[in-house]
Amino acid sequence: MRLQVPGYELLSQANTLSYSFSGTGVNVAAGLANFGYTGYLISALPDNAVGDAALSYLKKLGISQSFIKRSGKHVGMYFLENGFGSRSSRVTYTNRLESSFNRAPEGIYDFENIAEKVNVVHFCGISLAMNDSVRSHMKSFAKAVKEHGGTVVFDCNYRPSLWGDGGYENAKPHYEDMLYLADIVMMNEQDAMHILKMETEEASRREQLMKLIPKVAKKYGLSVVAGTHRSINKDNKHSLCGFIYKNHTFTFSDTITFSVYDRIGAGDAYTSGILYGELESFSAEKTVAFAVTAGVLAHTIVGDTPMSSQYDIQKAMTESVGDVER
Repeated sequence: MRLQVPGYELLSQANTLSYSFSGTGVNVAAGLANFGYTGYLISALPDNAVGDAALSYLKKLGISQSFIKRSGKHVGMYFLENGFGSRSSRVTYTNRLESSFNRAPEGIYDFENIAEKVNVVHFCGISLAMNDSVRSHMKSFAKAVKEHGGTVVFDCNYRPSLWGDGGYENAKPHYEDMLYLADIVMMNEQDAMHILKMETEEASRREQLMKLIPKVAKKYGLSVVAGTHRSINKDNKHSLCGFIYKNHTFTFSDTITFSVYDRIGAGDAYTSGILYGELESFSAEKTVAFAVTAGVLAHTIVGDTPMSSQYDIQKAMTESVGDVER
């Protein structure tokens, strides 16, 4: 559950919050549902009014609820304070350890049955940071999908506040387990250096990327590695460049500079664009251009979840911003 302070107020100033439901899995599934695919969420929600509200929200996003279980009493929550000017936005997580998802017991999900019905499964490092039970669920599900010939996607999504002291060292063995099970991975050179402890003498980020990502792909047997480089300019506009490493070759998008309305979840929009390109057998050039445009558009829409259609994205790829569409 995302709890957002109105406008640019601080939590200490505000006395109202608006809520919605999100998360990396929700965002990627919703993004692909917008592109015409059937998206499922495998999770547990409390059997109470909050869980009912979450299910209603998922239904609006076009996400199938076939594999959602009802148990426990809580959902994980985070508070969002929008940054402005020199003040960064701030996310504060709360109640995650008590959430229904985090406390779902062993055997609650029928992974063999689910693996027979899906052809791509997406995991992220935010879930991996929870506890040994959640990590066991993730690895069991990934193995089941692989055994049924499906594709496993893993998004590194490392969050320091979730791993605590000694986070990189604690995270590394679990990340490696998921990387060995994955086919498509979302990461960049920072993940390779900090989580996987890979070293390079290169100075620039692109040089580091081009040195390390091929080593990651070879070591873990990955077919695709994709990610972005972001820079924040003095006028607070952001610039984004996407990349994909496939068939031993890097392909980069153009760098796009844009104003930001809501940054949270934009990386998930990029991921959904990469997966769409792979599912549709786009060229690497078209895939990364589509994905980075999806990510840019997500910055212009309030909320975590990508809402743009293929038409919206393809139009933004080929046309400049004009007057009101009538």
